[in-house]
Amino acid sequence: MAAIDDLWVRRYHPAPEARHQLLCLPYAGGSASYFFPVSRALSPQVDVLAVQYPGRQDRRHEPCVESVEELADLLVDVVKPWADRPLSLFGHSMGASVAFELALRLEALGIVPHSLFASGRRAPGAHRDERIHQRDDQGLLAEVKRLGGTDSNLFDDDEMVRMILPVIRSDYRAAETYRPDPGPKLTAPIVALVGDDDPKVTLDEARMWRDHTSGPFELEVFRGGHFYLNAHAGTVVDGIRGRLG
Repeated sequence: MAAIDDLWVRRYHPAPEARHQLLCLPYAGGSASYFFPVSRALSPQVDVLAVQYPGRQDRRHEPCVESVEELADLLVDVVKPWADRPLSLFGHSMGASVAFELALRLEALGIVPHSLFASGRRAPGAHRDERIHQRDDQGLLAEVKRLGGTDSNLFDDDEMVRMILPVIRSDYRAAETYRPDPGPKLTAPIVALVGDDDPKVTLDEARMWRDHTSGPFELEVFRGGHFYLNAHAGTVVDGIRGRLG
């Protein structure tokens, strides 16, 4: 059994006897704890591992990583020892881009993920010229509020806002400046999940994920916006459980 890197990975409900592992990668401004309910719901059938990016919560004193590719580079050495069991990746929003780049690096090492679940994120080849990370603080906060994934009470705490704004800005910079190489496709299956009213990704942009794998592709559409997950967590978890077996 591979050792778990406690700095990068949180294992809220260890399931060492599970056949499958699921590595979850959070959205811009998010943290590993977002996936605590997913871990609880899937254990003990699936061993859920949640990534904690630098710069937030207990890693708040570390500098943020402002590149999707660099995050993937840092994670691959952490993740590759877990190849002793089938490993799937689940990324939401920016996390889906990181998961894709991580999957490419794992496959280059001969480690093919069981599945890649790309949630709430347009395909790597579907570029938008977004510059939200260049807005002033109020403009950045307005975008975060619009997407609705963060507890609105946090915005009433000035100290908390000052703490999280640099993290959000850094993550948005990473997501918006991500320019994938038109290189090899994955062989791992890709499942794209999207809300039907998501301002960050259209259904056509989600369908373009099929161009990034030579393996099977599925698209699942849910009612809701960018954080459709919050309303459909049970259905999403059941879908993951069913695919992992």
